[in-house]
Amino acid sequence: MKTSTQLASRLREVLLSGKWVANTNLKEQLSNVTLEQATKQVGDLNTIALLTFHLNYYVAGVLHFFNTGNLEIRDKYSFDMAPLTSEADWQKMKDELWSNAEEFAKHVDQFSEEQLNQVFVKEEYGDYRRSIDGTIEHCYYHLGQIVLIKKLLIANNQSKRQ
Repeated sequence: MKTSTQLASRLREVLLSGKWVANTNLKEQLSNVTLEQATKQVGDLNTIALLTFHLNYYVAGVLHFFNTGNLEIRDKYSFDMAPLTSEADWQKMKDELWSNAEEFAKHVDQFSEEQLNQVFVKEEYGDYRRSIDGTIEHCYYHLGQIVLIKKLLIANNQSKRQ
């Protein structure tokens, strides 16, 4: 299997449909999260909705770069989420992430070995392969946070009922 196909498969695994590394994926974890749960603050942790927004910000931003050659995202804006006011808003955010994730993976799958070894935007960012690996690692990092926040929300709910 060529490297780009392996990378695309790893992207789909963490975001959309895999179970190998974490025995779950982001889509599965968010499938049963309500707007109330997604926006519920647990201590000083980011909310599930904010982490979802943050992940899509980067996936969409790099996808935009793949399509246009312009990298316009900035770290300082990666948590600037507009308020979610309905379940429809929350569903739309998730649907955008799933769509962007699949399109991102399709782009990656088409990269040649030569392109994977080319500089990604500028030298300090490394090559395309490193950037894609970083995206995968970033997704796993926040997937872990989301899983833990869900567990905390469930534990908080159970202790309130007792």
